[in-house]
Amino acid sequence: MGQSEHLNLDPVAELIERAKNGNERAFADLVKQFENTVYSFAFKVCRDREKAVETVQDTFVNVYLKLGQFDGNSKFSTWLYSIVANNCLMKRRKSKLEESSVPIDDQFEIRSEDLASYITPWEPGPVDAMLSSELKDLLDNAIKKLPMEYRVVFVMRDVENMSGEEVAEVLGLSIPAMKSRLRRARLFLRNELQPYMEAEA
Repeated sequence: MGQSEHLNLDPVAELIERAKNGNERAFADLVKQFENTVYSFAFKVCRDREKAVETVQDTFVNVYLKLGQFDGNSKFSTWLYSIVANNCLMKRRKSKLEESSVPIDDQFEIRSEDLASYITPWEPGPVDAMLSSELKDLLDNAIKKLPMEYRVVFVMRDVENMSGEEVAEVLGLSIPAMKSRLRRARLFLRNELQPYMEAEA
């Protein structure tokens, strides 16, 4: 790569290129730059700190193995989200967690591995601070009941504030299919929280 081409790369693209060429330090820097983003998203989907930490590990193992396949046609963050989402969706398994989920929800288990030493816990945002503790608990329980394929769409669109187009791209869905899942997720959560809203009125 020529000097001018090297200077044209943004910092993330440069790390990716160096990591692709086998530079372990570059890959470690890439992990450091994105681990909190991955943890935050995984936590919001899993609603469980341990599972979020485990998902971070699995995600970066996947990134390490598949980085050569990243062609730069999409944003790296979009590609990364797709790996996290796939980890969540593909690792659904029968477990005791199913007892608290809606019947159509297959919950998942993930291998237990402690990455807490280098993961910064997700901190609630301003919206969370405005919610009462009771409502937060109700919302958390309601989100846990969502089937994972609906939960991921809801978190990406309404919690992460990603565009509908990016959510569809990450999940490999058509725009109509993405909108359908989002509509159903919102309706389910609204119905779950309705008794609380009526009591507060």
